[in-house]
Amino acid sequence: MIAPIPKDIPDLPAIPGIPPPPLSVVPATAVVAPARRPVVAAFRLLVALAAATGVTIDLILGSPLRVLSYFTIQSNVLVAVVFAASAWRAWTARRPLPGVVTGGTLLYIAITGLVYHLILANQSSGFSMTGEIDTLTGWHAVANQLLHTATPIAVLADWLLLTRPTPLAVRNAATWLLYPLAYLVFSLARGATMSPGAPTRYLYPSVDVDQHGYVGVLGNTAILGVAFYALALLTVALDHVRPDPVHHRVRRPENRISSPATSGLK
Repeated sequence: MIAPIPKDIPDLPAIPGIPPPPLSVVPATAVVAPARRPVVAAFRLLVALAAATGVTIDLILGSPLRVLSYFTIQSNVLVAVVFAASAWRAWTARRPLPGVVTGGTLLYIAITGLVYHLILANQSSGFSMTGEIDTLTGWHAVANQLLHTATPIAVLADWLLLTRPTPLAVRNAATWLLYPLAYLVFSLARGATMSPGAPTRYLYPSVDVDQHGYVGVLGNTAILGVAFYALALLTVALDHVRPDPVHHRVRRPENRISSPATSGLK
């Protein structure tokens, strides 16, 4: 008879000159296969359709090149693509998208919603566009509500109530800011190539070089950049403390070597 294997085996002493191997954390999804989530898939498909509908309406009613140049449109296109992929994964029981993708999507659409409601649609702000917003009627008004209000709220609700924490890393907050920075460069380059006085030369008042000059534009974007970075850090922090909306029961592996009645290897 072979003696039972002790439960507590002491760690081997470290070998001089060889660093110990780093500790690795195995996520629960690597042990337990994800299950189908048809309700989640249906909700995410509706979110993707809402974003796609708002973008499509604006493309039909306006100039496609100009419409696609707006940050609002680009962030909603991202929502449509990411949520369509997430809906498919939830329906087919595939692994969810990486947290850096879903967190970044949330950040960009949150920027869209917050900038619109706090700055562009706020008459007391220095960069208000209430004159243009108040004149929106019909399908323009429908698209405006879908792109700036309905989609950001739906994405936030999905992240809080239907998406598991990753958790995210602080470095993700800085990485996410690369896209807004690239959009700033694109906006300034686009305006520089258009004739002065063109009505759509600068799509947002904060980057209007004709009105503020390049120094003023850089100052405006620096303030917004700090706010965006703070929002990104808040996203990372919330991902560490928010509860897990998806509970999986980890099934203990079955002992296929010996029967439950035996107490050791024989």
